[in-house]
Amino acid sequence: MRLPRAIWALGLASMFMDASSELIHALLPVFMTTVLGVSIVAVGVIEGVAEATAAVVKVFSGALSDWIGRRKPLVVLGYGLAAVTKPLFPLASGIGVIVTARFVDRIGKGIRGAPRDALIADVTAPGQRGAAYGLRQSLDTIGAFVGPLLALALMAAFAGNMRTVFWIAVIPAMLSVACIVVFVREPEGSQRDGRRRIPLAPAELARLPKHYWLVLVFASVLTLARFSEAFLVLRAHDVGLALAWVPVVMVVMNVVYAVAAAPAGIAADRMSRRSLLLWGLGVLVVADLVLARATGPLATFVGAALWGLHMGLTQGLLSALVADAAPEDLRGTAFGVFHLASGVFLLIASSLAGLLWTVYGPALTFVAGAVFTGVAAVGLVLSPRTVSRG
Repeated sequence: MRLPRAIWALGLASMFMDASSELIHALLPVFMTTVLGVSIVAVGVIEGVAEATAAVVKVFSGALSDWIGRRKPLVVLGYGLAAVTKPLFPLASGIGVIVTARFVDRIGKGIRGAPRDALIADVTAPGQRGAAYGLRQSLDTIGAFVGPLLALALMAAFAGNMRTVFWIAVIPAMLSVACIVVFVREPEGSQRDGRRRIPLAPAELARLPKHYWLVLVFASVLTLARFSEAFLVLRAHDVGLALAWVPVVMVVMNVVYAVAAAPAGIAADRMSRRSLLLWGLGVLVVADLVLARATGPLATFVGAALWGLHMGLTQGLLSALVADAAPEDLRGTAFGVFHLASGVFLLIASSLAGLLWTVYGPALTFVAGAVFTGVAAVGLVLSPRTVSRG
């Protein structure tokens, strides 16, 4: 079944914006510390506050899209805010401009996230949703590894002039907004029944079915197992990979992720979703064990590739499960709560991983990830209603 044009437009918008953002973010820590003289501690605080802001905003933007019955205006606003921040990076002469740009950029990400995911469900039939979310995730991930590769190439082409590279990042950001404005059309009035309800009110949240909360619990436990990909980079460096080559680990992970996401989404519409999730969990267990036992760069690359395969098998599918479980007029809220829970548990998981790494070393950190993955798998087997089919 052919996917609607809006799905391709949303996917390309994600790809262009991710390429623009990652092009900047690949160089931003170095720019802040070497050009602007910012401390490493300040860099960490800026990034932490920015990401936390995005997670919180997603809840309210998703609920707002349900309340007004429109998704596209919020998606355009979110991508637009991110686009207008891009020229601030090359213009920055102090940390204040960078903080403002990162803060507004993450607000934009928060505004667009839940309404965009709900809009994908609005414009697709239930039998297409796995393919739709898989395609968007695949295109988004292409941007995630194209951005850093562009940064490397442009830094070589412009003799290390980071401000010039930052200016070039403005172009894909503007293309991203154009994709939404020109090619995305929203279904007319399908979400309104004539009443104005507050989606985050307890009575409205109670309308989210048990099936949705099961998906949320499962995804939260899985997030505890899959801590930040930054630990892949740390593991590569720990086993002796030269610092200049460490970013290649993330490129490997994202390439496999991008290649796997779209086919996995199509498979999710045609086979048992529970089986597909179990395969994804099995791959993550193997990835963790490979990384735990790694003694050289090759094993780390294999572990990163398996990690990317796990992401491709599970991330689009989880979005499809949320879309199928939530009532049509609460989809934005459902995605907002889902994203918030994922952000909170990722923070917990990464903090726990950092503690384990510091006290017991990297091997036990990845073994713990495998154990949490096993817990998620057991929960999935014992509660098959976590998924809608299979």
